[in-house]
Amino acid sequence: MKLEGVHHVTAITGDAPGTVEFYAGLLGLRLVKKTVNQDDPTVYHLFYADERGSAGSDITFFEYPGVPPGRAGDGMVHRVVFRVPTLDALDFWDRRLTSAGVETQRGADALLFSDREGLDLELVVDRSGDEPLQADHPDVPLDVAISGFEGVRAYSSMPETSKALLEDALAFEAVGESTWVARGDQRGGSYRLDPPPRERPLNGAGTVHHVAWASSMDEHEAWRERVRVAGASPTPVIDRFYFRSIYFREPSGVLFEIATLGPGFTADEDLATLGQALSLPPNYEHLRDKLKDVLTPLPDPRSSSGTSA
Repeated sequence: MKLEGVHHVTAITGDAPGTVEFYAGLLGLRLVKKTVNQDDPTVYHLFYADERGSAGSDITFFEYPGVPPGRAGDGMVHRVVFRVPTLDALDFWDRRLTSAGVETQRGADALLFSDREGLDLELVVDRSGDEPLQADHPDVPLDVAISGFEGVRAYSSMPETSKALLEDALAFEAVGESTWVARGDQRGGSYRLDPPPRERPLNGAGTVHHVAWASSMDEHEAWRERVRVAGASPTPVIDRFYFRSIYFREPSGVLFEIATLGPGFTADEDLATLGQALSLPPNYEHLRDKLKDVLTPLPDPRSSSGTSA
């Protein structure tokens, strides 16, 4: 069994409209699902992805309006890494981000920057051979568009403690010191552990809540059993309607999820209208009228532009 790379990455925001403007507007992703945190349905769960809402492309946000800024530290993901097609794409994004007032740091084949709440992001040239997962955006040509996840980087003071779980239970392949790749038949994604800063970690806006890895539906229970046998104490399988999930912490402290490749976001919406209306799984439909007065009004994601961001 092999995991199919990163399924999604979920972060915390205090400003849901700001994520629409930044991720759907400036970065050119598509808001493919506007739903709620199923553990706290008074809270948005927003998914930004490629045009089809594919696993492997969606960065998601829980909104807690006005939550103070967080700080990534030991046991937390501190950087989300996306792919772009070419070196020319890095030039495009350097210009686009800079013109929108976003500070950038250019490397030989990478571009570093942060979103409006301080979440560190990186664009790297895609050399994976995987299918590019891209969204249509009027200001972002496909030949430079973000093409899905490369992986995540996390802080760990004891990366050696993660080795057994990652390599033996989860079948990640070590590709360097404190770096691993989860690669299946279709996609791969990387996980790198870096030395942590001295400051203690703080959960809050601009921090990552968890990283999810992708599993086929028929192997999901087997992954849970492998994690359990390895001593990582996974949750029971939880039906999230759009996918099924198990959660556990890897030894460094990072919250992992294994999420299934399906049923997908078209379970309750047509592909053409993904993300336009509030979607609620059947068990939460009775809350719809109450949520109208609780959830933050959002701008139209398809009218957002890089300049408005």
